Amino acid sequence: MNLETLNQKILERPPLEFGLIFSASLELFKKVWVQGFITLLLTFVTILPFYIMIYIPMIAAGITDPELLRQEDPPVMVIVGMVILMPVFLVGVMTFGLALNAAFLKICKQKDRNDLSNDDYFYFFKQGRLGKVFNLALLMLGLSILGMLACGLGIFYLIVPMSLLPAFLAFNEELSALEIVKASFSLGNRNWLVIFGLIVVLGIMAELGIVLCCVGILFTAMLSKVPVYFMYKDGVGFEEGP
Repeated sequence: MNLETLNQKILERPPLEFGLIFSASLELFKKVWVQGFITLLLTFVTILPFYIMIYIPMIAAGITDPELLRQEDPPVMVIVGMVILMPVFLVGVMTFGLALNAAFLKICKQKDRNDLSNDDYFYFFKQGRLGKVFNLALLMLGLSILGMLACGLGIFYLIVPMSLLPAFLAFNEELSALEIVKASFSLGNRNWLVIFGLIVVLGIMAELGIVLCCVGILFTAMLSKVPVYFMYKDGVGFEEGP
């Protein structure tokens, strides 16, 4: 499906309904909470090296001169090194986060359709797909910077289309990274208020797992990602095979 056809389908679809997506998300989460937990753990594992990388300048400074770490303010060279590594850190975290979230949404589709196929968490790490995810992460970082430059109000607006990026990545492999961004804006702008409300409400509900000795949040956090599947399903729809 090309971008023009995708935009036409979005325009032809009725507006998203908050109540329907909310209830459907809760029902589907009962089937995918284990997969959500695994996705979250895999996300932690894959982005951990980038968190370690950002502290390399501080570790190097501590090895060469331990007295530097005892100062109240870190050395200028350490700060400069961390600032230089920050874009690499952000793009790395966004790339692996997008890839795993998109794979999780594909699993959501399987469970919603009672498809017994194996859960493939590393689908977007194979056959050169990670390159497009990397390009999408660069665009996402660029949008985030533009949003912050707009006194933070831009980020408030961009929350909606950016939340839809994993869905268009998961279900439209023929689209380029830029086309995925355009399609996300198309669906997001048409249903901004409903999508924003779902993100906020289910995001808060996903955090409730923290009351279960703080560990419960590992099992409930991915609830906030499930509505994106239904936003795409109801707002775009899937092409049925023969």
